[in-house]
Amino acid sequence: MEQPDFRIEAALLKRGLWPVAGIDEAGRGPLAGPVAAAAVILDPVKIPAGLNDSKLLSPTAREGLYDILMQRALAVAVAFASAAEIDKINIRQAVFCAMRRASAALALAPRYVLIDGNDLVPGLDAPAEAVVKGDACVASIAAASIIAKVTRDRLMHHYGSLYPSYGFSEHVGYATEAHLSAIAAYGPSPLHRMSFKPFRLAGTVQEE
Repeated sequence: MEQPDFRIEAALLKRGLWPVAGIDEAGRGPLAGPVAAAAVILDPVKIPAGLNDSKLLSPTAREGLYDILMQRALAVAVAFASAAEIDKINIRQAVFCAMRRASAALALAPRYVLIDGNDLVPGLDAPAEAVVKGDACVASIAAASIIAKVTRDRLMHHYGSLYPSYGFSEHVGYATEAHLSAIAAYGPSPLHRMSFKPFRLAGTVQEE
């Protein structure tokens, strides 16, 4: 299987469009916790080996690459949109919000942005393009996917100590059987997305 490469970024660099940031999100689907977005500007001469879509990497590999990226990347930023924001503006808009925040937080202002998926994020401060399955083919986006995933998982592990009844450290907010059982037993926590099922199914939130 082919792994992500730096070809798109290298072509943009030759055109004078540099720095180039890759952006990806983690946590679009869970029932609880924020959605995270990361923006990463790789050093063209220090690209870590083994970059890939974070979902295709083991937790150990993700953690190792996270540490390497934090050492070698020219700039890294992570931002969030909370469960309350997700409920207020919907998950798609919340992802856009987190991505804008991450891009704006970079220590180097990007001249061009590569975004995972098929949606262009409105309101970015630089020209951008969306790359379908970019986390599997574009090195900067793969790097962002790793940073976003590891950062969000660590945050959810922290929340697991604050709300031990829900098992956030094990499922990081996803709809596992254990998580659904905890919701049935204890009701929603302040971290739960009340606009998501099963809360909407239970009538907790009115349909829009």
